[in-house]
Amino acid sequence: MSFLAGQSILVVGGAGFVGSNLVSDALAQDAARVLVVDNLLSSERENLPDDGRVELVVTSIADDAVLAGLDDEFDYVFHLATYHGNQSSMADPLADHDNNLITTLKLYERVKDFSRLRKLVYSASGCTLAPHTWEETDAVTEDGPVPLDLDSPYQISKVVGEFYSVYYHERHGLPTVRARFQNVYGPGEVLGAGQWRGTPNTVWRNVTPTFVYRALKGLPLELDNGGIASRDFIYVGDIVRGLFACAQKGAPGGVYNLASGEETMIRELAERIVELSESTSTLELRPPRDWDHSGRRFGSPEKAARELGFRTETQLDEGLGRTIAWTRGHLDFIDACIARHAARLEQPVLA
Repeated sequence: MSFLAGQSILVVGGAGFVGSNLVSDALAQDAARVLVVDNLLSSERENLPDDGRVELVVTSIADDAVLAGLDDEFDYVFHLATYHGNQSSMADPLADHDNNLITTLKLYERVKDFSRLRKLVYSASGCTLAPHTWEETDAVTEDGPVPLDLDSPYQISKVVGEFYSVYYHERHGLPTVRARFQNVYGPGEVLGAGQWRGTPNTVWRNVTPTFVYRALKGLPLELDNGGIASRDFIYVGDIVRGLFACAQKGAPGGVYNLASGEETMIRELAERIVELSESTSTLELRPPRDWDHSGRRFGSPEKAARELGFRTETQLDEGLGRTIAWTRGHLDFIDACIARHAARLEQPVLA
């Protein structure tokens, strides 16, 4: 029997890419009730399954009325809401603060004395501890130092969210667990989802769905700095399993990388997507982004394997194949979401 069977859970940001996949899997594991709070800033209500156990409240978790209406009736909370992502936060740091940090603080204040709550899982960002290097690098561990020279308000707000997670655990006993995401990809990530957030990265939001979409359309795949950066790509089904492992087995106050432990160069990712999708797309080399200093990075999976029994199961080619197939089957929906932002896509890209 699943540990979620018969349980009541709150998913903040549950209509988003990762959140909607988590909601679907929680229902499949017989969760009794799933309350989703999502302001649809970077998500679509169509992502959520049509199931009577799911209730969607369309607002920010920072909404005082919604917070006041939360009772001590949840077994687990998954705090996945975020202001997506680096370049949007640079265009509008205040919006990043309102959607990425005050949300965390107000949620923690509301639930700090809940007695039923078994675990609150916070979606942290693996990029905050990554070294600023373009040279060969080692896997980033959970206990690495937190640098002060972060690249964006997004990274700052995510790491301050970790500080609050530790504080509320130590001061109030709130059973927080920090799950440090690497680069998540997979079915369900909709380019252009939600509202305009200040830059074309509202649409071209993550490298994998962007490359997949452009490959299916026969458009060039643009490689910043020639694609020599690297990332750790983790399939969305694995990230959901990792979040569940954090909820079930994570130490309150603890932190875990949810990572494959494999470093993949961006150029290699582009080449694999072109091959797997049988695309005619070419690779277009572009100059580096002058704000991005964490050129090469990947996470260590060892602590999560040791303490949670969690390791990724989906190899990159398998996950990319599933993502390509899903995207191909949802092109009309994705095109409609992108079209909402067509006029603003003509604006200059934030450097």
